[in-house]
This record gives sequence, C-alpha cells and structure tokens, in this order.
Amino acid sequence: MTALAVTIAQQKGGAGKTTLAAQLAVTWSHSGHRVVMVDVDPQGSLSAWYRLRQEILGEEAGGLHLVEVAGWKLSTELDRLRGKYDMVVIDSPPHAETDARVAVRAADVVVVPVQPSPMDLWATRPTLDMAQKEKAAAVLVLNRMPPRGRLSDVVRSKLAELNVPLANSQIGNRMAFAASMMEGKGVVETHARDTAAAEIQALALEIMGRLRNAA
Repeated sequence: MTALAVTIAQQKGGAGKTTLAAQLAVTWSHSGHRVVMVDVDPQGSLSAWYRLRQEILGEEAGGLHLVEVAGWKLSTELDRLRGKYDMVVIDSPPHAETDARVAVRAADVVVVPVQPSPMDLWATRPTLDMAQKEKAAAVLVLNRMPPRGRLSDVVRSKLAELNVPLANSQIGNRMAFAASMMEGKGVVETHARDTAAAEIQALALEIMGRLRNAA
C-alpha cells in the first residue's frame, strides 16, 4: 500500500506543530502502522526529539523512523518513503514560504493547528490559502485549548468563518504532552490512561479517516 502523507503546517511559529507531529506519529505507530517522520523545518526540533528518543529507547527508536530533508528534496524523498511505510508525517517550517509550500503540496491532508489566540487565528488564513493553491485538503485542529470557559466556542465560531473543516477532536493545554516529549516519547507511552492520551488517539483516528477519504 502506498503511504498516506500528512503535513503539519502553520505559518505562525510556536503553534505546537512539532509536538503534534511527534504525538500523532507515536500514536499511529502504536496502532500498528509503519510510520516515518520527515523533518523539513531547519530548526530541527523534531529531529532533536527523535535523537532523545533513540538515546532512551535505542537506535530503532521503538519502531518509529525519521529523515531530515531540505524542502526542495522532499518530493523525491517522499516517493522513496511511500513505498516503505504506511504513514508519512511531515513537520513543515513556519514562514519559509518555499519549503512550507512543498510540504503542503506533498500531503494527502494538511493539519493546521490553531491555538486560542488572535495571532494564531490571523496566521491561519495564509496557511489555508497556501493549501488551497496547492489543491491540498486541509483540516483545522484546536490545540492547547483551556479546560473550561467560553473560549472554545468563540474560537470555533471564528474558524467557522474560514469555511474549512474543523476537526471534532481537540487537544487540551495539558502538561502530559510536554512531559512525554521530554522523555522522547508520546503520551500514549507515558500517560496511557490520561485524558491527553485519549485526545491524541481520537484526533489520530479522525485524521486517519480523512486521509483515507482524500487518498
């Protein structure tokens, strides 16, 4: 089977792209999929997390794989990876127009994390415009949402104006995500019974459904 490719994209830095990429990759891997992560971001945060994972779990990194590649090489590299894996998770750079565009173009589905802040909302439109120009299916994901209050409803209302699908699953502002990353792992490995694990599993399942529909 040809691998399904998902790109995590957001023009605003600090939106939680790398954490979401790592958490989804671990979750899909634990579900039995052969998963490879592709780090296109020159900052290399996903690669740094992966090296920590190798230090803790060994060179095989618990069956999870990663490659670092410049954006202009992504298309060629993706052709090679699609024949070896079930899932390709691409962490794209913010602001880097060319590399981000290549990563978006390569995806079956583009996942756009949005935090509950005006800056994230403003930055989301350029990301969605890029996906539309590249004819890539996109889905918005509420990320780092507070546990209570009206903010979720307000943000959802604003995002509805963008006329782009919003994932039913959302990710809360939970320490478990950061704690697991500090161990080179995902919450399904370190906090399996935590709400955080339930949230990322629900999102992974929902995105998988969208990937299969888009492929």
